[in-house]
Amino acid sequence: MPSTLPILRSRRERRLEKQRNRSSRTRGALLSVGMLLSLLLGALIILSAFAYADLTRELPSVEILPRLLNPPDGLLLQPTRIYDRTGLQLLYTFSPNESPRRYIPINAKNPQHIPVNLIDSVIVVQDPQFWKHSGYALQGTDNPDLHPTIAQKIVSDLLLYNEAPSFRRAVRERLLATQITAQYGRTQVMEWYLNSAHFGNYAYGVEAAAQLYFGKSAAELTLAESAILAATSETPALNPLDAPQVAIQRGREVIYILSGLKLVTSEDAARALEETPAIEPAPPAPPQFAAAFISIALSQLENQFTRERIEHGGLTIITTLDYDLQKQSACTTEIYAARLAGLPEPDINECDAARLLPSLPPGVTLPEPSASSLILDPNTGQVLAVVGETIQGEETPLLGAHRPGSSTDAFVYLTGFTRGLSPASLTWDIPGEEIIQNFDGVFHGPLRLRAALANDYQVPVEILKTQMGVENVTKIASSFGIDLNEDVSMLELAGAYGVFGTQGVYFGQHVESDFTPVTVLRVESVDRSVMLDWSVPQAQSIVTPALAYVMTHVLSDETARWPAFGRSNALEIGRPAGVKVGQTADGLDTWVIGYTPSYVVATWTDARGEGVSLSPRFPAVLWNALMQYASKDTPANGWTMPQGVSAMTVCDPSGMLPTRECPNLVTEVFTSGSEPIQADNLYREFAINRETGLLATVFTPPELIDTRVYMLVPENARDWARSAGLEIPPESYDAIQAPPVNPNVNIIAPELFAEVNGVVKIIGTASGDDFAYYRVQVGKGLNPQEWIQLGSDVIAPVESGVLAEWDTEGLSGLYAVQLLVVRSDQKVDTAVIQVTIGEK
Repeated sequence: MPSTLPILRSRRERRLEKQRNRSSRTRGALLSVGMLLSLLLGALIILSAFAYADLTRELPSVEILPRLLNPPDGLLLQPTRIYDRTGLQLLYTFSPNESPRRYIPINAKNPQHIPVNLIDSVIVVQDPQFWKHSGYALQGTDNPDLHPTIAQKIVSDLLLYNEAPSFRRAVRERLLATQITAQYGRTQVMEWYLNSAHFGNYAYGVEAAAQLYFGKSAAELTLAESAILAATSETPALNPLDAPQVAIQRGREVIYILSGLKLVTSEDAARALEETPAIEPAPPAPPQFAAAFISIALSQLENQFTRERIEHGGLTIITTLDYDLQKQSACTTEIYAARLAGLPEPDINECDAARLLPSLPPGVTLPEPSASSLILDPNTGQVLAVVGETIQGEETPLLGAHRPGSSTDAFVYLTGFTRGLSPASLTWDIPGEEIIQNFDGVFHGPLRLRAALANDYQVPVEILKTQMGVENVTKIASSFGIDLNEDVSMLELAGAYGVFGTQGVYFGQHVESDFTPVTVLRVESVDRSVMLDWSVPQAQSIVTPALAYVMTHVLSDETARWPAFGRSNALEIGRPAGVKVGQTADGLDTWVIGYTPSYVVATWTDARGEGVSLSPRFPAVLWNALMQYASKDTPANGWTMPQGVSAMTVCDPSGMLPTRECPNLVTEVFTSGSEPIQADNLYREFAINRETGLLATVFTPPELIDTRVYMLVPENARDWARSAGLEIPPESYDAIQAPPVNPNVNIIAPELFAEVNGVVKIIGTASGDDFAYYRVQVGKGLNPQEWIQLGSDVIAPVESGVLAEWDTEGLSGLYAVQLLVVRSDQKVDTAVIQVTIGEK
């Protein structure tokens, strides 16, 4: 029997081999999993590093906080101040008073220190876990407007104020809050907060708030007063001056919380609840200078600094305001508005510019007039003066957008100029299918575009807008910063028209998504470090110098405006000035925007009342005085014609090349390529039978023929022409009566009124005493204005023979055939027939 040992050994080896294989596969799997986990961990570490690097990129240093807040030279201890362009005239201070803010410590060893009750009150209102957390709280990361800890509030207000709300900002805020708490300690964080928090009415810090609302130092505050200020720090708008009853009630709620937390004794709480703190009366508000200007300046700074950061303090804002121009503009606008309303005027002796005011239209008093004005330097894009809406003779900070009316019509004409039209191009101001009316209620017939624009006629501009396409006009206007679908502001209109005065270049700055004139030169910290600099203007080329010049040439044409405004009107200031007026169809909003090479002045006037209707003659009065005053120290220069512009004489109003029939010649300007190349066809000379008043024919006796020049009025303008008394040329001809036949000078074939075609033989007689030569000529129509000679002059007489041959190929219609026999004494005998060239 065979031995079983080899069999057993073989089985044992197979089992061991399987175990080794299973062990090897297990180790391989474990190794693969380990490698995968290692890669994932590495990727996680790398991603975390990138994420942290992104979170901390350009993270502000917490080291700046002592420099901002610590006495005696903390930057925020000085309120933000706004100055004129010289930096010498103070315009506004974000503080209840001009004094620097006083810093009060927490340290009880200091005689003047912040009361513990105030600290506890602020903590229970703003950050109940203040003494326990590390400076931040996790809740609120999904709400970028929520800053749940005091440290986070400091970071948000002072370090991250210019970052837009986002989850990233929320995380960065918490990182910085942790840093300042760890680095400076909770007591310092609380002291900084209490000395920089906003308590309403520009009162920053507890000392300013205590003085403003209670007339005492923060160190002297009672529990009730401390509780009121703590509640106010949470919602500054509900402060003791603006909402006294609410502020007192909210303070009592804080006392209840303090009592419930055993932070004050029951007795102290009871006394505080019985107390009604005496609130100081609001200090008299000083008259605010240039309120509307300051409002624009703050609005333009919002993209660079939040309003809260500006109000917090530590900034010096140097504006573009010209102090003298602002002062003169304000008093002149006030006097003008008082005159409109029929009110007593302010003292004109203090207002030199008001002495330049022309007289208002006689016999006009408006019930509720409002006026405003703006002066701009177009070469820098810097606003020099702004006067808010002045109502009943009193200036307000308001300076809203208004209906543009016809003030933006220039961009319709500019669109035409970019497409080959010119100021000389003909337009017809006549009634049409659409109900459009001019402001003067009159249709003016054929006009050059120059006259239509200068006189603010609405029918031509609507026709041109349709021809050019509204979308094209809108695009042109938008390049100037004007949205034709919205109301417009004085700043937008002044900036846009200033482009024409600077040869097509718009000077200004990028403010958010807009390019606009600015009211700020620079922003500095109180230590003179520059935080924003707009003193060097940016430039954008909007139109070519040629187009800008052509537009200015029209808008500065004083004589072109006379039909609408009369001679010696308020738009004339004794120097070249481009002016565009504007008005709405209801006569309630009126504008004048005018410019010289140095200044743009915009004025606006409206009036509300039954039956009230204004015209640009009203704001023109204010514009005249302000432009004259602003320009008094500048030379009376105009604009030099640039390359790409030519001047030539044309027929008015067709704008075409002159002819002898044209009754009025003018000099016009053209951009290259827009010059006329055809002769005038609006005026034509007609031969008229003076007895019948009908068109003369070749058969009309010469002694009865008068030549008269008529305007060729298109069919759609005939009704207007008749109503305007315009003489229209007759359409009918004289009755044709053949003259007696001269035996020596006649045409016998073709017969009178025959129909001919092909090559026609002209047969007749050309002879008689003293015969010198004859010629045959043809002309189109009953009374041809032009004749074409058939062949050359013939010196041999002809008796009833062929006088000439006429090839009528390509001709059609009525023609006259004329035989002229010239005698030796230069006497001429004629014979004429009429034929019609028909088809073969």
